[in-house]
Amino acid sequence: MEKNNKKVIRSWAFFDWANSAYNLVITSTIFPAYYTIITTTKEHGDQVSFFGRTFTNTALSNYALSVAYLVMVILLPVLSSMADYRGNKKLFMKLFTYMGGFACIGLYFFKLDSLEFGIICFAIAAMGYVGGVMFNNSYLPEIATPDQQDRVSAKGYAYGYIGSVLLQLVCFVFVLKPELFGIVDLSFPPRLSFLLVGLWWIGFAQISFRWLPASSPNHEAINKRVIHSGFQELAKVWKQLKHMEFLKTLLLAFFFYSMGVQTIMLAAAGFGEKTLHLGTAKLIAVILIIQLVAIAGAMLMSHFAKKIGNVKVLIFVVIIWIATCLCAYFITNEYQFYGLAAIVGLIMGGIQSLSRSTYSKYLPVNTPDTASYFSFYDVTEKLAIVIGLFSFAFIEEATGSMRNSILVLASFFIIGLVFLVLLRRVEVKLASADRHS
Repeated sequence: MEKNNKKVIRSWAFFDWANSAYNLVITSTIFPAYYTIITTTKEHGDQVSFFGRTFTNTALSNYALSVAYLVMVILLPVLSSMADYRGNKKLFMKLFTYMGGFACIGLYFFKLDSLEFGIICFAIAAMGYVGGVMFNNSYLPEIATPDQQDRVSAKGYAYGYIGSVLLQLVCFVFVLKPELFGIVDLSFPPRLSFLLVGLWWIGFAQISFRWLPASSPNHEAINKRVIHSGFQELAKVWKQLKHMEFLKTLLLAFFFYSMGVQTIMLAAAGFGEKTLHLGTAKLIAVILIIQLVAIAGAMLMSHFAKKIGNVKVLIFVVIIWIATCLCAYFITNEYQFYGLAAIVGLIMGGIQSLSRSTYSKYLPVNTPDTASYFSFYDVTEKLAIVIGLFSFAFIEEATGSMRNSILVLASFFIIGLVFLVLLRRVEVKLASADRHS
């Protein structure tokens, strides 16, 4: 496969353009605000009944996401093994894209009296997003040389931020100015937004499906050996990683700071709506600011990585995340939230982009098992999200405050920072060994 092909790289980045609309509208802005509003009633407060059991509304949505990610932790090893050995990586990208896209379309029908249906669609959409991202990530070492992977990874995130903001602006008009379109039912604009996300996701993904390298589909039936081989592949990758000190330490750091990064991204909107009572309009405006700043942040971190190295930049960014969590515990008004949002936007894209490209650059050269290696990477991240979201929801229900949950996230970042400092020592040791060889 030809590497650094501009058309292929652009089509790869368009997958981020397509699915990032889900990340912005469904996980970060309109859905959390809509969900919190319709599930907060005078009669029951923030308590909701889900299949006969009572939950705090925001805790329920976080539990649903953690279950969705846990299911993907179990499935990804099997699917990545099938993709590596059968050469049908793109087939799985399509499967998860359509699954996630149609689940978002299903959310158009979500109202309080169909809570169970809405939560199930919400969870399925998350699974579609996770699966598609994993297989798209695994293309990175195949389409770009190591010296270009920071830039290409940042380009993907930039495309994602731009695409998601464009759709968000369209949805923004419907949500804030429904009277312009003669809309009387105030639940219609957010539900229309969910429908548009599904169509956008499926539609723009066709660009990636058209130009990414073709795979060889194999329609043989799945058997026990294939399923078993998926976990064997995961075990094989772990055995190999145990002898790769840099990647092993990087994954440990990544595991802990991802508990914080991903949970903050998924829970921030709920915090703004429920704790600070920002309202949908202000919340959407804040998240839009985050996305726009994140475009610059991803490119800026890529630039600094070239100057001082990936690990040093990651250490610096995690320190800022720790400070952000501590500040979030004390904020009391919308302007403080805006300030923190700008900081989060600047470092959010950078830490994701650099984590992905750093891992990719240190993979074994010319390995045929990129899907398996990125499956391990994604399993690490998704398991971190499961623990992070569950901890956030559990602490909120136990203490009645999201602020206490934020302190727990700060502790995850601190542990991640410790491993990054150790990673820096490993990097220095490897560099010294290379100079003397």
